[in-house]
Amino acid sequence: MQIDGAGRQQRGHVLLIAGDAAVRRRAVQVAPSANLAALGVLPASVLLNSHVPSDTTYLDGARDPNTVLMRLRAAAATPGPLLVYLSGRLTLDRRGHGLHLALAGTTASTVRYTALPWDWLGTELAARPTGPTTVVLDLVADKSAWPVLQEYGSLPASPSAEVYGVVVPPAFAGGSQQVSAYTRHWIDQLRRSPTRPANLQLHAFAVGAAALPPGTLVLPATRELSASAAQQAPQEQVPDPRPHIHALASGGRHQEAATLAQAWEQHVLQTHGYTSPEATHWAEIRADLARMAGNYRSATQLWINAGHTRLEHQPPDAPEVLAAAAGALYCWTQLKDQAAARDSGPELVRLLRALPSLEPRLLRLTQQRLEVLEGSPAGRTS
Repeated sequence: MQIDGAGRQQRGHVLLIAGDAAVRRRAVQVAPSANLAALGVLPASVLLNSHVPSDTTYLDGARDPNTVLMRLRAAAATPGPLLVYLSGRLTLDRRGHGLHLALAGTTASTVRYTALPWDWLGTELAARPTGPTTVVLDLVADKSAWPVLQEYGSLPASPSAEVYGVVVPPAFAGGSQQVSAYTRHWIDQLRRSPTRPANLQLHAFAVGAAALPPGTLVLPATRELSASAAQQAPQEQVPDPRPHIHALASGGRHQEAATLAQAWEQHVLQTHGYTSPEATHWAEIRADLARMAGNYRSATQLWINAGHTRLEHQPPDAPEVLAAAAGALYCWTQLKDQAAARDSGPELVRLLRALPSLEPRLLRLTQQRLEVLEGSPAGRTS
């Protein structure tokens, strides 16, 4: 039996809430009931990442926000770990301008009386006693709520909770009454992984694999996910993420691709070491993603670093070394910012000089361009 600091027995709680379905042009954008049914198959211990005794509450089809509030308050009072999952349609009280989770039967004119005020979630969770708190969201914003979300740039919950999820914009066509992609991939990772991944890992993979509509609000934001990735990187056992990452970048979702790649790189660094071939490979992946995004400055530096790292462990005529040098040289030639090209030029020249099998003309042209950039006579690039 696990006891918390106040002497109470640790007990967890899973609260699954299905709001109103989101429908556009008679096509279902998100089917909350299907999401809850799929999550309900998983044991509470897996959802909570804890083996303490736990309870599970399903709220599907609720019409009274006070009923939801009572369930939320009871769940928040549990002394152990808590997971709150919400799926459905996010809407706006046009009179009070507050965000609400639409419940069954909610219409534009009845939001104030039939939908759950979003602020209630944060208020109840803020009063939590002990134990980790996780909120997972799979929502669609309607036309009234979307401008407010864009203004916020996020969806506030409680500062004491870990919040993960997505809010899809109203223009998403939908067309399925099945489990939504984000929730489905979250569940798939829990089922497939031999050890339970951290929530951040699950979120990163679900975002990367779900083919979310353009403009989807991702929580935490990609910049926050990047900052956290170094502490909780994905496990290598979940499927190969590289096709997903490449698909994201090819679809123009460069920040999401870079975030997921960085998470994997940090995991590899911790697992295999900073100079391992695996780590260098992921640095090269990030270099190519930067190239695809048009960030030639970052791509140039990443390729140069990869080339030098490979030279420490491989001969100068190894294909991987030459490929890294070629990538660095190409990205450097694409730099329009003269200051950036001048700053990285000397390192590139040093890399090229270390490759005897490199075509001499490439080194000569690189030196000539650098001399022009520096405004100096030949010989000052050494």
